[in-house]
Amino acid sequence: MKIVIVGAGEVGSHLAKMLSQEWNDITVIDSDAERLARLNTIVDVVTIEGSPSSIKVMKEAEVQRADLFISVVPFAPQDVNIVSALLAKNLGAKRVTARIDDEEFLTSENRLFFKQMGIELMFYPEKLVADEIVDLLKRTAATESMDFGHGKLQIEVFKLEEDSPLLDMKLSEFAAVASSSELQFRVIAITRYGETLIPKPETKFLYHDLVFIIAKREGIKSLLKFLGKSDIEVNKVLILGGSHIGEMVARQLSSHIDTVKIIEKNKERGIELSEKLPGNVIVVTGDGRNSDLLLEEGIREYDAFVALTGNDEANVLSCVIAKKFGVGRVIAEVENIEYLHIAEEMGVDAVINKKLVTAGRLFKFTLSGKARMVKYMSGTSAEVLEYTVPPESAITKGALKDIDFPRDAVIGGVIRGSESIIAVGSTRIEPYDRVAVFALQSAVTEVDKLFR
Repeated sequence: MKIVIVGAGEVGSHLAKMLSQEWNDITVIDSDAERLARLNTIVDVVTIEGSPSSIKVMKEAEVQRADLFISVVPFAPQDVNIVSALLAKNLGAKRVTARIDDEEFLTSENRLFFKQMGIELMFYPEKLVADEIVDLLKRTAATESMDFGHGKLQIEVFKLEEDSPLLDMKLSEFAAVASSSELQFRVIAITRYGETLIPKPETKFLYHDLVFIIAKREGIKSLLKFLGKSDIEVNKVLILGGSHIGEMVARQLSSHIDTVKIIEKNKERGIELSEKLPGNVIVVTGDGRNSDLLLEEGIREYDAFVALTGNDEANVLSCVIAKKFGVGRVIAEVENIEYLHIAEEMGVDAVINKKLVTAGRLFKFTLSGKARMVKYMSGTSAEVLEYTVPPESAITKGALKDIDFPRDAVIGGVIRGSESIIAVGSTRIEPYDRVAVFALQSAVTEVDKLFR
């Protein structure tokens, strides 16, 4: 697949690195030679220096042959990305996407308008992150979660602490417990010391494992009981950092919880936020990295703490401090992917990365078209995919145990009409089923072939 990316900033560079691993032909355009030089040190792709709105540059990049065009120009108005995407479409690119920074463009009416003009997808990374954070605050027992079929099936990620009943238990023993619960949940993967593995029956659960479990909606309650975990009721949230993400999180939360407080270092931005946000959002000006200020603002009284300062170290450390002050749920935005595991090891309940969230949204455009949704779980090097099964596809030709399914992937569950099914070896996939797949990056292409 030929992919052209305009913009070698953080998101564009990460996409280039990720997509190049899937044997794609990648070309990256950027007007900044330094950004392109940095990109060339981490990934082997074709780079072209030039304006994102130059037809000459577009033709040099052979946009007219592109299967996918992604416009993610950093530090530029969204108009630049929109114009670039429209030019690419008119030059012959098959599918085009553009990064935006205005929620108004995401209304159904406006999305339809731009789709009619030729832009298949407009994505707002900060909005995607804000939505994810709000979802994490609704289900606090897990470090991360993902829904299929409006919640009929759910993938939940749990960190095993020293009091976990799973410690030293074999997967086969856990499977026996699941069977006694009418197979309402199943372990599909484990991340250990930064490496993700598809467990075997003899695999033992160890301290600090991240365990990925797929469960039916009706099985979540018994699963949490078995794990000795429970959701925290979140009514008061303290947000560190009044970024656009912080603003969107506060606005969403304000409609269904009692108190939201933002601590913002910049006085002018603090005034702006206090004028724009609802009355039950309190905005305080000050340096929230100072533990004395956090104490003055009553951090011990809050159910959840979200760190969104734009500084990875500050976010992680402030979450550690909040945890020590007794806050039940702490979430940090971390942009350096190398920090994700460090943050988790330091006790941060959930870590969110803008590049990974965005990558999942865009990666499905490189697949067969049968993938409804793709998500990168922040604690793993794997992808979670949801497919709608086409008739006559290879995955329907027998029971799962009889199909040559990639070793580095697993089908977790199936939604068939109103029924949800936890998949096992004897399960047969039928046309039009919606199937939840957990796959390491090495297996994604082979998995996709089975659903064509």
